[in-house]
Amino acid sequence: MSFDPGTADQLRGALATVAAIPVTPFGPDGQVDWEAHARLIRRMVDTGVRLVTPNGNTGEFYALTAAETRGATESAVAAVGGAQGRRADVLAGVGHDLATAIEAGRHARDNGVRMIMVHQPVGPYMSAAGWLDYHRIIAGALPDMGVVLYLRDPRIGARHIRLLGDLCPNVIAVKYGVGDPVRFAAVARDAGLDRFTWLAGLAELTAPACWTAGARGFTSGLVNVAPGLSLSMLEALRNGDAAGAMKAWDLCRPFEELRAADSSADNVSVVKEALAQLGLCRPDVRPPSHRLSDEARAQVAGILPRWGLGPGGPARPGTPAQPGMPAAPGLGGQR
Repeated sequence: MSFDPGTADQLRGALATVAAIPVTPFGPDGQVDWEAHARLIRRMVDTGVRLVTPNGNTGEFYALTAAETRGATESAVAAVGGAQGRRADVLAGVGHDLATAIEAGRHARDNGVRMIMVHQPVGPYMSAAGWLDYHRIIAGALPDMGVVLYLRDPRIGARHIRLLGDLCPNVIAVKYGVGDPVRFAAVARDAGLDRFTWLAGLAELTAPACWTAGARGFTSGLVNVAPGLSLSMLEALRNGDAAGAMKAWDLCRPFEELRAADSSADNVSVVKEALAQLGLCRPDVRPPSHRLSDEARAQVAGILPRWGLGPGGPARPGTPAQPGMPAAPGLGGQR
């Protein structure tokens, strides 16, 4: 099955949104809590999230077994309504060696997923030519699936992305995870603003700056905790409401800076701690991540009420959380 231009346009449009990266909750035995996983995804979709990325970095992709990554894809598909009645698109994360990435892509396709996000190769030695070959082989093996590049290496520039797009028509988007908005602007323009959907890959803190340079979506781990807040930023950006976008940015900033501290050592732990304080899942993470310190846990506890969550926050679906923000999801019955 070939990848036709109409499908490419449709999927590029589906990616122009908040790409929610769900956490992977663990039970007291250390195994994945699939009920909590599905519940968290449904909570986001019920609030208006329309793109879910199982097996992203916030989902602890590299700490999961192959069976668990398959389970995360299947759980996400079921939680958004299944392959036929989906309320949101699923963008499945794949990676590791070529054979593993391709097999994961085929598994996702067989479960009704239309798009994959390819994690940047993590081997100690990577050339730009090797990066190109890695993605070309994966995209070529899955010609009927949309492919999103996850780019974190500044050595990969516009010419590499443009060439890959010429070779592989199913490469449709770039999640740009290099923390330099000036470089983002240059790369996006030189590679093709219309050829690819560009996502700010470092979440809410870079979204407003990247949006002005051509991004039309952004990834988020915060959305697990406060989906209405992430969606309020998206709405403001789409409406050209800079003041509204920066209002949301100010609310996101303490949480995202806590996640980014110490080279993002607590990136996932902060999200899971917030979810645990809301009674939505356990705070457990797998090595090399680690549970938060008491000081960081207290900081999380101080942030949640500012979002209208936690003690004193909204307890019913449809209760406004902040002026100008979408209604917050109910927290009752989610334990």
